Amino acid sequence: MTSKKPWIVAFTFGLLHGFGFAGALSDIGLPQTEIPLALAFFNIGVELGQIIFVVFMLFVIFLFNLKKDWSPVLKKVPAYAIGSLAAFWMIERIIGFWA
Repeated sequence: MTSKKPWIVAFTFGLLHGFGFAGALSDIGLPQTEIPLALAFFNIGVELGQIIFVVFMLFVIFLFNLKKDWSPVLKKVPAYAIGSLAAFWMIERIIGFWA
């Protein structure tokens, strides 16, 4: 299902993440009437950050002409590096709950 309709995974993850963030905003004492605005501006900030990162990376690729033919193994290195970093952060946060 995830390969045929990846938007379902992204939507579900975003929805759960939004509920968690909204709960955290409530826990720190933000009034209920301010939560939608805080979530909207948080989301806008995240999206702007992603756009800036993509534009920067496209500039780097153009500048260094990185669109050369890489071997299939080398093409997987960035994905595994990002996945490893994400797994590390997840494990670090889980351990932080127990400490």
